[in-house]
Amino acid sequence: MPSLIITDTLTQTQHRNMEQDDRRRNKNLGKNFMCRLQCMFSHSPTSERLSLEDTQQWSQSLERLLESKYGLATFRTFLKSEFSDENIEFWLTCEEYKKIKSSFRMSSKAKKIYEQFIKAEAPKEINIDYHTREQIKRAVKTPTLQCFDDAQKIVYGLMERDSYPRFLRSDMYRSLLESLAADAVKG
Repeated sequence: MPSLIITDTLTQTQHRNMEQDDRRRNKNLGKNFMCRLQCMFSHSPTSERLSLEDTQQWSQSLERLLESKYGLATFRTFLKSEFSDENIEFWLTCEEYKKIKSSFRMSSKAKKIYEQFIKAEAPKEINIDYHTREQIKRAVKTPTLQCFDDAQKIVYGLMERDSYPRFLRSDMYRSLLESLAADAVKG
């Protein structure tokens, strides 16, 4: 009986130590990531600092997250850590594609997007239905600025329903919030 009590006490102590280690690790994860983010954008002419308020607003919507340069960078890092960054890469590539003015550049870029993201077995193949894939395959022959719109909407919906909620529950986001909150308290 005494050995059972000692074993139980040891187990409780080990469990408590593991929880403390996890908290310390998450706190460091948030601090380290916060520093990396701020370093990424410190050379930018409009380098406002990452704030707790802005970071909290990321949880309001995927759109709000993607509008923030820090939010976008954090979300991309999260997706890369899950080996599922093809959707955000496709979405961002489409946003850039829509800004193209030259028809020659549009044609060239449309083919690259098709080869990289749309074509079956593409290196960063996105998850879209057969009908949309075939529609884009035809559209790329004479591309318009809207030829990827349907696929982009599908991908945005996938991120909004799947990746974004996982991001909000992730250690990366939670530890970043905790770290910023701790800094705000310190002043």
